[in-house]
Amino acid sequence: MKKALVVDWLDKYGGAERVIASLENVFSFGKTYTLVNVMKENDLMKIYKNKKREIIETPIRFLSNNFRFLFLFFHYSINKIVVDKDISIIISSSHAVAKGIRKSSKQQLHISYFQARNFNYIWDDSKLFFGNFRFLFEPFFSILRRMDVKQAQNPDFIVANSNFVKQWVKEKYNREATIIYPPVDLSNFFLVEEKENYYVSVGRIVSVKRFDILIETFKDLDFNLIIIGNGDNYEVLKKKASSNVLFTGFLESNQVNEYVSKAKGFIQVGVEGFGIAPVEAQACGTPVIAFGEGGVLETVCNGKTGVFFKEQTAQSLRDAILYFETLTFNPKEIREHALQFSRERFESEIKAFVDEKYQEYQNLNMDSLLQKVM
Repeated sequence: MKKALVVDWLDKYGGAERVIASLENVFSFGKTYTLVNVMKENDLMKIYKNKKREIIETPIRFLSNNFRFLFLFFHYSINKIVVDKDISIIISSSHAVAKGIRKSSKQQLHISYFQARNFNYIWDDSKLFFGNFRFLFEPFFSILRRMDVKQAQNPDFIVANSNFVKQWVKEKYNREATIIYPPVDLSNFFLVEEKENYYVSVGRIVSVKRFDILIETFKDLDFNLIIIGNGDNYEVLKKKASSNVLFTGFLESNQVNEYVSKAKGFIQVGVEGFGIAPVEAQACGTPVIAFGEGGVLETVCNGKTGVFFKEQTAQSLRDAILYFETLTFNPKEIREHALQFSRERFESEIKAFVDEKYQEYQNLNMDSLLQKVM
């Protein structure tokens, strides 16, 4: 039985790519289909290990790292990928358009794992992505939304990484979804009970992550903040930051873990479909301060493993930090809470789901064949 993986693109190794690595570990795909692969070899090794891999790309690859400039053509391009007919199971890992892959045979089973609200550039976060230039793209949004909804009907089954994403899928695509929380490799995160006097935030420094609110908030606070990551807004925000904010840039996993495990608090301002980083922080016994929307409502226990703030504003975050400073947390209880999101649990659940649906699909196809014969 041959299996194929479909991903939006391969560029940097982050939370979504950790999920892809787990999927590869469970299913050992024969081929990977993607819009473009610009990922460095050492990051590809984290997904495929020493396995000989075959990655099929689209013509978008000719733009290399500038491929996002062709976002208007992503739906069209994913629609043009032809999956080998001898593939039995297609699993797409989708945060943009991978779900839109078409089957080349009616006997194929397509299960799509939604890593986030899909292609959110044209949905809820269009203002954050396009800013003052949004009006230039507005005429295209209605077209792209129709294409997005249509392609969301392609998977036979959708698996959402949180209840938040499940509800969004129902609202935007009128599709039902099953929830399987993504994997967190908790073996890399160790409990540290003695915390140091700083806060930490980790992620890609892009508009949707709202690091700008963090920068504004800490201008009025005496606490220290460490921001780990890189991205389009890195230099701009670094220049705006006050002296109590340290930007480290990209760090290897062991270095990230060192900072997160010793921090007195982890801060997330953006809205994530699930949000692996806050779970990793909790695995270290580090409590979380997060904007109370999205996946964190399912992974953080308010008052026990962290606190929420109600508005995506500097004032709301500032109030939450000052309240956080009055609380006492138990690092052991925080880590215990995080253990439910282990990699082993994800891999077991996703394998069981795919095996069950494939068997059902096989039985359905056999019944259809018998009816035709009779």
